[in-house]
Formats: sequence, C-alpha cells, structure tokens
Amino acid sequence: MNDTLTAREAASLLSISLPTLYSYVSRGLLQSQQYQGQKAKRYAKEEVLRLLARTSDNKRAGSAAESAIDWGLPVLESEITQVANGKLYYRAHAVDELAGTHTLEQTACILWDSTSPDLPLPSLTALTTLWPKLLDLTAHLSPYERAISILPLLAKTVEEIPDIHAHQRAMLWMHLTAAALLGVTPDYQAFHQKLAAAWQLDEEQTELVRAALVVCADHELNVSTFTVRCVASAGANMGMALVAGLAALSGPRHGGESLRVGRMLRAALTMPPSDISSFLAKHLRSHDASHHFSPRLPGFAHPLYPDGDPRGVLLMTMLDRKKHAPLFAIAEMAEDLTGQKLNIDYGLVAVELACQLPTGAAQILFALGRTAGWIAHAMEQRQTGQLIRPRARYVGKFPDSNAV
Repeated sequence: MNDTLTAREAASLLSISLPTLYSYVSRGLLQSQQYQGQKAKRYAKEEVLRLLARTSDNKRAGSAAESAIDWGLPVLESEITQVANGKLYYRAHAVDELAGTHTLEQTACILWDSTSPDLPLPSLTALTTLWPKLLDLTAHLSPYERAISILPLLAKTVEEIPDIHAHQRAMLWMHLTAAALLGVTPDYQAFHQKLAAAWQLDEEQTELVRAALVVCADHELNVSTFTVRCVASAGANMGMALVAGLAALSGPRHGGESLRVGRMLRAALTMPPSDISSFLAKHLRSHDASHHFSPRLPGFAHPLYPDGDPRGVLLMTMLDRKKHAPLFAIAEMAEDLTGQKLNIDYGLVAVELACQLPTGAAQILFALGRTAGWIAHAMEQRQTGQLIRPRARYVGKFPDSNAV
C-alpha cells in the first residue's frame, strides 16, 4: 500500500478537509480505489501529488486555470494589441478602420508606437549585390524555407548598420523578409505594391491585398508571437527572432492552416453545388478534432471570436459577392453544418482564390503582415529587460522522498 494514501492522508497532503476531498472525487479531479480486504477507499499517491502540483500552481497564478498554456496562462502584459468584445485593436485603433485606409507600413508604425516614420531608410546596395547568390542557393526551397535560410545570413550586416533609428532598422527587416518570401530583390516599394508587382494584380486586387496585410499585422500573444518574444527575451537579434516567428507560423495549426483551407476549398469548387454539403460533412467527420478546441472545418471558428472573426468577415465583405458566389455559398453551408463562423484563414484563402494568386499566397500574406507585429512584440519584450522563463508543472512519477 506504499503507493496509495488513505482519505485522511490525501486530505492532509492537499491541505483540504475530507468533504472537499470527496467533492474532488465527485468532480472527477481525483479517483478513489477500493482494494480487496479494505473497507475504506484509498487514493493513488502519484495522482494526489499531481493534483497538489496543479492546485499549488493555480494558487500562485491567482486563478484556477486548468488549461494553462492552451488559451490561458501564461499571460504577459502588453500595450500593443487588444481583442475585446469581438473586435481587434492596434494600440486602441480599430483594425477594421485601419484596413480601410492604412498601408502595412503605416500600420507597423502604429504597432511600434513610432514617432519617426519619415526617417530615410538605409541603402540596399550591399544587400542587393549579395541577393542573387542567396536566391540561387535557396531556389529549391519553399517561400518559408527560403526566408528562414536567408534572414540569418543578413543579421550581422543589418544589425551593424550605423546611425540608424531602431524603427528604420525594423522597416528594413520587414522589406528583407518580404523579398525573401517572394524570391525577389529587396526594394522599398510599398508592401502591397510589391505583392501586386510579383502577382500581377489590378487596382482592386491590390487594395484587397493591402487590407489583408493590415488585418494580419498582429493578433496578441499567438504562438508565433510568443515564440518571437521568447527569442527576443534571450537577447537574440531581430533577424533570428523573425526566423523563429516564421518557423512557428509554418505549422499546420497556425499559419499553415490556410494551406488546409485551400485544399478543402479547391476540392469543393470542382464539385456540383448539390454535392458540396455532403463533402463538407464528410470532411468534418474525418477531421482530427483531437488537436483542436472542438470538431471543426479548417477555416472556421476561433476561440477569441465566438460570434465570428472580424478579420475574415472584413475580407469577405471586400469581395464581389455575385462574382465570387461559390466562396460565399461554401461558407454558408459550412456555418449551417457546424454552427461556426469563418475565420481569418478562410478569408485569406478566399482572397487567394478570388484574385487567382499562386497556391499558398494566403500563407505569405499572413506571414508578411504578421512580421510587423512580431517586431513590435520583440521591441516591447526587449524594453522589459526580462527573460521569459515559465516554470513547468511536474506531473510525472514522484520519487520515494515525496512519500507521506
């Protein structure tokens, strides 16, 4: 019986009363076991110790957050972006309003709280001379892989440019990231115009891309941004912080979600309208819901927006509903099927398809826009002077020294 505890021993270890212990059992937080030849139930010692670890952590954190890392703790204070009442704000500016008027450059200056947006940017001569060789070396790679490979090679050159404001160096990093993602030579053309040139867009399509970049610029403490803040907190240069963000964003449960949405939509668009609903239902049944907060279709639902992701909604409202009726019809069928509304990933892929952009363009839009936010968070984290180092909650086997 060395690996089990009596009810009184378990309650004593947890510093609770016996009635509270029994309530834990009734709520499924703890299990009691009936042993042969024993009248009283006993409790597995390791399970009690795990519960003690959880309750101790929750008390220290100031709240009972059972799902700590998943849409819960840790929480970092930030002045950059707020999600409140179904809306998104960059430093108190409503993002839907910014998307109607601002470029990504102007949005970045808001996110960075920049008071010097008009300072001249440094010469690109040295970097453009090197660029063809870098593109040759990475020609076989995907846009993400190319950017992740190129940016570290530029870090020393960019970080050692003398007599340059931090915000201008940050803007240089954004333009270099854009060039690496697109596989083009760096220049200081506006980001939406840069994409328009690479993808041969008309004026209406260019406006749509501009708005998409703005709504993607930041989204609070998402996984890639938290990764960037961790790397920046360790003192790494901005280039390496951006590489970390790109690596995190490439995952299928973050920026890579748009690739899954794209595959689903392209398949649906090849079908007769009468077959699409059953296709979506089959897709939903086959979707691996164990890795998500609830069963859903790619491109639908967001934990922070139970009434709908305003970023995706905004992009859809900018599309010609008659011209792109199938995209709206699929969204409506999916909502009827799941009760969940479309999110930013659906909106970005809708832009990709409506504008006939290269496959995967939605992911590039997401990454390029989000670069502005990553830089803002890296700057903010550096200003705190703190190293991000959460503690782990140990829930493995406990040594005999923990015996009661």
